[in-house]
Amino acid sequence: MAAAAAVAGAAETTRLQACGCKGIRTCLICERQRHGSPPRQISPQKKYHFLYCPDTGWAMGPEDSEFEGWAFPFPGVTLIKDFVTPEEEAEMVCMMDSDPWKLSQSGRRKQDYGPKVNFRKQKLKMAGFQGLPSFSQKVVQRMGVYPGLEDFQPVEQCNLDYSPERGSAIDPHLDDAWLWGERLVSLNLLSATVVSMSCEAPGSLLLCSALSIGPDVFDGSIVAPSRSVPCQEVEVAICVPCRSLLVLTGAARHQWTHAIHRRHIVARRVCATFRELSNEFLPGGKRQQLGQELLQAALSFQGRPV
Repeated sequence: MAAAAAVAGAAETTRLQACGCKGIRTCLICERQRHGSPPRQISPQKKYHFLYCPDTGWAMGPEDSEFEGWAFPFPGVTLIKDFVTPEEEAEMVCMMDSDPWKLSQSGRRKQDYGPKVNFRKQKLKMAGFQGLPSFSQKVVQRMGVYPGLEDFQPVEQCNLDYSPERGSAIDPHLDDAWLWGERLVSLNLLSATVVSMSCEAPGSLLLCSALSIGPDVFDGSIVAPSRSVPCQEVEVAICVPCRSLLVLTGAARHQWTHAIHRRHIVARRVCATFRELSNEFLPGGKRQQLGQELLQAALSFQGRPV
């Protein structure tokens, strides 16, 4: 009896450990463990939805919506399609899967290649950090041939694994700006997804007629029809194809939060996000020595998940 109880207890522990959620975060696994509790709404639904257009750099009102034909500029987004080939994608994911994945929150799994960081106390430790993985060296070199990424030197890589069976998602958030620098660069693998951008700043966004979109639409030289919408009620969807590279800078990095909603994960998705150092850790900054050590380790490309 005691042995049977021990086995049952071990099985229950394993079952509970299949979920990495903490606090208010949930996934399909822990929701089922709670006897069918309804899925938590990751964030309040926004009232007004726009679609990012990579060709114009504007957020456009969708067809058949009240904002069809209206748009506003959405700077700070670069989308590079077909950044890797299907063969390179398959090889990268195979190499990721050869290392263990750690359970993370909201139904995700993760692999970290970077220093151990306490963002609240603004402290970090090398703590076994030996660099980015070897299979990322070619990817980082390729980044440098694209405008705006010529001097990009990532010091951290975080791989995230999303699955519809786990109800994977990530809450709206801004990445840290004490350690991480201006550019956030993410490589999207295995399936397309949608990155949802929102902003909690007060005030309104000025919309222009989509027919008047052009370089001089806001310079005062033309009179364009306009209307406004509360900023806090707006969500901008960036459609990210498989094997593409997404770069966020400026307002898209620092003012608009980014999220992945559960409904947009329809197949397994793996994302590799690369982060660079902030000015505080670069030459001339007060922690430049530590920054140099981090960069030297990162760009040795000898790392394993920490």
